[in-house]
Amino acid sequence: MSFTVAIIGRPNVGKSTLFNRLVGKRLAIVDNMPGVTRDRREGEGRIAHLRFTVIDTAGLEEAGDSALEGRMRQQTERALLDADVALLLIDARSGITPIDSHFADWIRRHPTPVVLVANKCEGGAGESGLLDAYSLGLGQPLPVSAEHGEGMGDLYDALAPYAVEETPEEHPSSGDQEDDPSRPLQLAIVGRPNVGKSTLVNQLLGDDRMLTGPEAGITRDSIAVSWTYRGRQIKLVDTAGMRRKARITQKVEGLSVGETLRAIRFAQVVVLMLDGDAVLEKQDLTIARMVVEEGRALILAVNKWDMIKDKKSVTRQLNDRLQTSLPQVRGIPTVFFSALTGKGVGKLLPAVLEAYEIWNRRISTSALNRWLEDMLERHPPPLASGRRVRLRYITQAKTRPPTFVAFTSRPEALPESYSRFLVNGLREDFDMPGVPIRLHTRKGKNPYADKK
Repeated sequence: MSFTVAIIGRPNVGKSTLFNRLVGKRLAIVDNMPGVTRDRREGEGRIAHLRFTVIDTAGLEEAGDSALEGRMRQQTERALLDADVALLLIDARSGITPIDSHFADWIRRHPTPVVLVANKCEGGAGESGLLDAYSLGLGQPLPVSAEHGEGMGDLYDALAPYAVEETPEEHPSSGDQEDDPSRPLQLAIVGRPNVGKSTLVNQLLGDDRMLTGPEAGITRDSIAVSWTYRGRQIKLVDTAGMRRKARITQKVEGLSVGETLRAIRFAQVVVLMLDGDAVLEKQDLTIARMVVEEGRALILAVNKWDMIKDKKSVTRQLNDRLQTSLPQVRGIPTVFFSALTGKGVGKLLPAVLEAYEIWNRRISTSALNRWLEDMLERHPPPLASGRRVRLRYITQAKTRPPTFVAFTSRPEALPESYSRFLVNGLREDFDMPGVPIRLHTRKGKNPYADKK
C-alpha cells in the first residue's frame, strides 16, 4: 500500500458505506442514525489494482474540544494529518449544508490534498446537489454511490496519481522526490471563453494545433500536448473556457467546466489568461481562487496587450485588484502579450519555469528558525487572555506548494492575522512570490532544545 486515504465529512453522508465498499468487507457499522462512527478505523482499500490504506472517520460536527463531538473531530484531524489524500464526502441528495461549507473552508487550511466526492448519486439522483457542490471551491465533485458501487472508476482516476506522485514525508530532510526533471512539467492554460487560450498554445508550439475562432467556447475538451522547452519536457493542457455556473446552459459545457477543474487539480503551474480589455473580472478571480485553493503555482497572462492604449492605467488597475482580491498570493507574476502576433509571448515560459522552481523550493530548517527568531524579536505575537503565545520552532513539511509547520505553546490562541504576517514574511524574505504558502500550527516544543 503506497499511500493513505482518509474519508471525512459530516455525519450520515455514507462514509462508512464507502469505507466498506473500498475494503470489500463490512468492517464499519452502517446505520441511518448520524454519529455511529466515533473512532477512526483503518483497512486495506482496493480499486482494481490500486492498493492503499483507507481511514474511516467520525462525522465532522461543530463542537467544543471538550465535548464528545469535539474529541471525535480531533481524531478526524489526526487522521487527516496522517493521510496523503482526503475524500470529503457530501450527500448529493440532501444538497450542501452550512456544515459542509464550514468544513470545506476548514479542510482547505490543511496541507492534505482533497478530492470532493458526492455520494448517493445512484440512478442520476442528486444532480442539483452535485452542481451546488462546486460552490465549496474544492474542484470538480465526483458523483458516486457507495452503496451500489457506482463511480468507482472515476474515484480510481482521482486517487491513482497519489500512488505514483505523492509519498508521505516522514523524513523531510532526506530530499524531495517530487521534483523529477525526467517527468514532464504539468502546465494548464485556463480562463474565460474566447480570451485566446488556443491561439496562445498555437503560438507557443509554432503550429495551428488548436482550433481557434471568434466564437466563444470552441474548445470543449481539455487537449494535452507534450513538447520540450529548453530541455525541459512540458505537458501543456489547453482547457475549455469557464463561465459562471448561472451561464452554463448546455450539459456538454458543464462537462467542459469539469474537465477544466480536473486540469487545474492535476497541473503544477496554471496560466490564467485574461483579456486586456477586461482584466480580472469576477469570474477571473473565481478561477484564480480555485488555482490557489488547489495549491498550484499561478501566472497571469494578459492577452491582446497590443490593443490597449493606456497600458499604465490598466496595469495599475490590475495590481490594485490583485492586492485587494488575492492578498494570499502576493507577487503573482504577470506577462503581457499578444497571442495573435506573438509579441511578448516569449516571456511566458521563462516565467512558468521560475514559478515551478519556487513551487518546489525547500528551505533549510536552520534558516527558517533563524528567520523565526528575527521575526519574533521584531514583532512578537500579541497576548491572548493575558498570556504570551510562544512560537518555539518551525520546519518545512512539504513542497508543492511550500508548506510549513510552526510548533507553539497554544495553537488555538495564535491570531489568524499573525499567521498571515508570518506567511507574508516567508514570502518576502525567502523570495517566493506568486505561489500559495501554507502555514500550520501544532502544539509542541522545539525537538532539538534538549540536545543543545
